Amino acid sequence: MTTPRQTLSYLRHLFEHRGIAPNRRYGQNFLIDLNTHDLIARSAELGPRDVVLEVGPGAGALTAMMAEKVSAVVTVEIDPAMAQLTREAVSGLQNVRVLQQDALARKSEIAPEVLDSLRAGLAVAPDRTLKLVANLPYHVATPIISNLLVHPELCPSLMVVTIQRELADRMMAEPHGEMYGALSVLVQALADAEIVRILSPKVFWPRPKVESAIIKIVPSAEKRAAIPDLPWFHEVVRRVFTLRRKNLRVVLYRLWKPYWRDKAQVDALLEALDLTGDVRAEALNVQEFIDLAEALRSRLGPSAAELPDPDDSETPESDDHPADDEDGDGDGDGGGDGGGEGGGDG
Repeated sequence: MTTPRQTLSYLRHLFEHRGIAPNRRYGQNFLIDLNTHDLIARSAELGPRDVVLEVGPGAGALTAMMAEKVSAVVTVEIDPAMAQLTREAVSGLQNVRVLQQDALARKSEIAPEVLDSLRAGLAVAPDRTLKLVANLPYHVATPIISNLLVHPELCPSLMVVTIQRELADRMMAEPHGEMYGALSVLVQALADAEIVRILSPKVFWPRPKVESAIIKIVPSAEKRAAIPDLPWFHEVVRRVFTLRRKNLRVVLYRLWKPYWRDKAQVDALLEALDLTGDVRAEALNVQEFIDLAEALRSRLGPSAAELPDPDDSETPESDDHPADDEDGDGDGDGGGDGGGEGGGDG
């Protein structure tokens, strides 16, 4: 099967013929640089044993390219018009499943239908491997990546995604910088990541206002094994960064108040980790977060994980940049599954 080269002129003609246009509600920006499609596919090291999850296929150009190389592609598109274009782009390919739905359930979890489709693709043979390869819609990028990284069963062997450059920079950020946050800690604690290429707005249609980046994330079994309780670690990192401008003495006391007699007990726990109560979350490196989470788990016990976040009359302090969506709830800026700023395939 030969898929048309989805250039700018091709997409404009196709959209005009169908009476559709890029949907601002979904923040659609279509990748029109064919060399970038090739780069994404090469970076993903696709092979016949791979089952690929794609979110935001747009008109299906990358979908069709990948389907020729892999065992199966599960692609998720919320926009009915784009889902139909993707079906047409992969017509005749039996190894592609197009799900016309939101990739997320309750804005923070991957939809069960998506997970079930991935399980079905992986169950075909014991040597199948899962990969995430997508021009991710920006507002779902954080929850998609975070949920897959910590998933006990469906953590991909590799992720190659196009996202806003700012989000990629946050994943790579070091302690003490304003970019450093919960996503930085989570990605670096569980994977090795590198920015493959920075993308100009010119390679998208319509042009977004910001640069994008292709980032390659390789989850590490060794790093994962070094974290005794991954769900608890994820919860600690998420909670602590909701109060990132407060010092740890205040943060830990407030987040788990029923478990402390006074703040002196918090100081004692921190001192045992060679930390002071005056330090902020943004100053801790990844290993210090791992040690902190384990110390809290030992001190507080399993019931602490079920304690609801405290009511706080102050403005949430998860970040000075609201688009970051550090907690992975899907409420950051951007559109839906049709392609976010700097995302969406052509």
